[in-house]
Amino acid sequence: MHYLITGGTGFIGTALIDKLLRDDHSVTVLTRQARQDQAPVKFVTSLDSIPADTHFNAVVNLAGASLAGARWSAAYKGEIVSSRLATTERLIELLRRLESPPEVLLSGSAIGYYGHHGNELLSEEGAVVPGFSQDLCKRWEEAAMGASDIGTRVCLLRLGVVLDRDGGALVEMAKSFQFGVGSWIGSGKQWLSWVHRRDVVAAIIFLQQRSDLSGPFNMTAPEPVTSRGFCKAMQGHKSTLFSAPVPAPVIRLLVGEMADELLLNGQRVVPARLEAAGFRFALPTLDTALGDIYG
Repeated sequence: MHYLITGGTGFIGTALIDKLLRDDHSVTVLTRQARQDQAPVKFVTSLDSIPADTHFNAVVNLAGASLAGARWSAAYKGEIVSSRLATTERLIELLRRLESPPEVLLSGSAIGYYGHHGNELLSEEGAVVPGFSQDLCKRWEEAAMGASDIGTRVCLLRLGVVLDRDGGALVEMAKSFQFGVGSWIGSGKQWLSWVHRRDVVAAIIFLQQRSDLSGPFNMTAPEPVTSRGFCKAMQGHKSTLFSAPVPAPVIRLLVGEMADELLLNGQRVVPARLEAAGFRFALPTLDTALGDIYG
């Protein structure tokens, strides 16, 4: 099979490509920096350079600037939005130009789609609370749904916090534990809906193969934890001398608006539609996921 992947050099994209290559698929990757092709991987810096007679069996859209890549100035928030919406809109333009549209588009989104709900358990049918992340995800998903107009099946990947050993959010989340200090953020009661990167890759492939599935899917493990619960789970894999919270005012001082949007509030999200479709998580609990990561 032939896959087109945007964001293929990122944390999820690299793992997905590794899996696809092991399964003998070919991949075209959209990247901002020119790279030498390494068959069966081809790199393109512009979607406009892809000929109309190219056939992709599946397209995976993971492009977007990191939400935690910089302090949320007006300029960086603009980059967060444009890196997702503009890329997705150009991608839909490509799909409309292709003589043979792909069977499926699997397009990134995030559980920020729901906004902040406290302890409420959220499936894909959950209500939304307005905010920057919620508006971003809504517009991102609406742009991706444009592919349905040409007969391409669309699956929306509402990603939680993706964990693995060599990058992603865990690098920052685990820093204090490297120095023997267990920590949680603010009250520690806010929910963290996490997922191991291996399960994200497996779920993407699962959705690609299931022609009967479309629409939004929560890409989170079945058992979310609180910030304090994350600390406790980490202490099962990292020795700590003591534990302490990082106070909310300190977090706000350090990262600004991002603190309340991403760190001091959260969502308690479950993968209802994935599990109902028969997907089984290899690492369903945080303890098993951290055991895999830290060995």
